[in-house]
Parts: sequence; C-alpha cells; structure tokens
Amino acid sequence: MSTPMQTRTTAAYFVQAVLSFAISGTALAAGIAYLPVGGWTRAFLGVGLLYTVTSAFTLAKVVRDRQESSDTVARVDQARLEKLLSEHDPFQGA
Repeated sequence: MSTPMQTRTTAAYFVQAVLSFAISGTALAAGIAYLPVGGWTRAFLGVGLLYTVTSAFTLAKVVRDRQESSDTVARVDQARLEKLLSEHDPFQGA
C-alpha cells in the first residue's frame, strides 16, 4: 500500500511563522497600550485581540483535524480496495 507523500515545513519557514506571529501580536498589543483613549476602550481592544488570537488557533486546529480525518478515511478506503482486489480471482467462475 502506498501512502501519500506528506509535505514537511522547513525549520526556516517555522521560525519565520513564529516570529511573524510574535512580532505582529506584540506590535498590536503595544499599539493598544499607547492609544490615547480611556482604560475601558483599551481593555475592550485587548480582549478583542485575545479573542481573535484564540479564534485563529481554534480555526487552525479544526482545519488540521479535518485534513487528518480525510487522510485517514482515504487510507482506510485504499486498504479496503487493495484487500478486495487481492482476494478477487477472475478465473473462479470459469
């Protein structure tokens, strides 16, 4: 049974993604902290930032889980097909 090739990210791409996330989050948090607005507005924007970040992580997890589930189903279907073909004897009825 052949398994589909899985693409792996490089270490440089991983570091770039982590740094990009950290820098953007830090810059936005600093921007919220230094806005010339009251405490309630600043708190609202901070909670909005946290909600957006946690929602993004949740969405990424759901997409990853769905992808893994479809890969698993495809592998099971492929194994069933290979078993069926290996058990089939075209000369049995002749």
